[in-house]
Amino acid sequence: MKSLTALLFVLLLPQALRAGAGSPTREKTPAAISNDSLVRVNSTSQAFDFFRPWTKKAPSMRRGLGVVMPDTLVLVTAEIVANHTYVELEKSSSAEKSAAEVVVVDYDSNLALLRPVNPDFLKNAKPLPLDSGARVGDKAVILQLENNGLIAETPATITTITVAGYPLDYLSLLTYRLSSPLQSREGSFTVPAVRDGKLLGLLMRYDGRSQTADLIPAPVIAHFLADAQEEKYSGFPRAGIAFASTRDPQFRRYLGLTEDGGVYLTEVRPGSPAEKAGLRKGDIILAVAGKPVDQDGNYDNAEFGKISFSHLTNTLAKVGDTIEFTIQRDGKRQALSVVLAPLDKKNVVSEPSIFGSQPHYFILGGLVFQELSRPYLQEWGSGWMKEAPQRLVYLDAFQNELPTDRGKIVFLSQVLPSPNTLGYENLDHLVVNKLNGVEIKSLEDLARAAAAPKDGFHRIEFEQDPGVIALDAAEVEAGKSQLMQDYGIPALENLGEK
Repeated sequence: MKSLTALLFVLLLPQALRAGAGSPTREKTPAAISNDSLVRVNSTSQAFDFFRPWTKKAPSMRRGLGVVMPDTLVLVTAEIVANHTYVELEKSSSAEKSAAEVVVVDYDSNLALLRPVNPDFLKNAKPLPLDSGARVGDKAVILQLENNGLIAETPATITTITVAGYPLDYLSLLTYRLSSPLQSREGSFTVPAVRDGKLLGLLMRYDGRSQTADLIPAPVIAHFLADAQEEKYSGFPRAGIAFASTRDPQFRRYLGLTEDGGVYLTEVRPGSPAEKAGLRKGDIILAVAGKPVDQDGNYDNAEFGKISFSHLTNTLAKVGDTIEFTIQRDGKRQALSVVLAPLDKKNVVSEPSIFGSQPHYFILGGLVFQELSRPYLQEWGSGWMKEAPQRLVYLDAFQNELPTDRGKIVFLSQVLPSPNTLGYENLDHLVVNKLNGVEIKSLEDLARAAAAPKDGFHRIEFEQDPGVIALDAAEVEAGKSQLMQDYGIPALENLGEK
């Protein structure tokens, strides 16, 4: 079974990208860069096993090329440091090494900054400037590590500049798509692309069949670096909406749209900046930040041509910025001011990512309970949307349609055979509604309810068949030590920080 990180960052399907109409094209030959601007990054990682959340998987090694930034920092993809236990920097021109610490990591944008523990390790390094002037048609070079440690250069051409979903699929940011015949190389967890001696971006995903590479581009990296200098990293903002095209003439007539542009608001995330500003499902977005929006949600960008207005709210804007949305509602135009904020993951029903910490769980008499998360579902591999339990996949996909006070989805993930679970061995992936009469909206609720059995029994009510089961509370208590010994469980619960 592949690792969680591999599933999360490597096996995600490429998003369909659209070339920016009207973008200027240029022909240039990229210049080579000095090895003093690159360092090898060696990382040891060890992820938790979401099927047995009290244990870890076998450790694995990752290698990549880090890019030297000002202030002796090294830019890498977040992928290479996910669940890390040790990170090491190695000069590409020698065998000199230094341990490194992770300064800032943002899994949403797949970016991280490292700092060598030895303050003199990068004193002679040359920070690589960012390339903020790239356009469709420009030539570039993608850099990879050979097995012998040498750097391989592969030519590439920028074919598309657009806005697309990033690996975690919760954020859409500016993306460069390049055409390049890359070969698979061991250790390519961070792959830079350069143009004219400047950093164009870092590889986000690659499709070998079409030979296309998606890059985290320099403008996104610049946003990340600026935020990383703040006392508290704020991350990338978002409005918390989804929209649909209005190209269908019948749909436009139904909406009463008389203007040329506009998109239909299909979703407003509960608690999002958009909801707080008063945006509603069914509103028609006509303009964002004073920029008219066409029927596909694009606006005219001076640098890239037609591009999604999400570029204005997610890539260009900062957390705390106010963006004006011009909408049509009930046939009337009005303006609403949205104060942008990052996604509040504490209020997310199904966590999009869990890195560097143990999954939460609670074990009652051999019944293992967990909270629904995307990483749990991704343990089924690249085909998790079809292979994982479909009820849980559905709840993850449509979590925004659940009641705003739904809380977490607590479910029975597996049954450990024990004297307390005889007859229940085949139960799994059942959503818990109540325990001992208490409505369950988190593992904390479950733990509190387990402390108060009714009439000597734990009564567990599920959303699906068999509906209700019962455990003898005294036998559950008496069997705790044996259960922990039999399955090598150090603790029967991990509820996280209180």
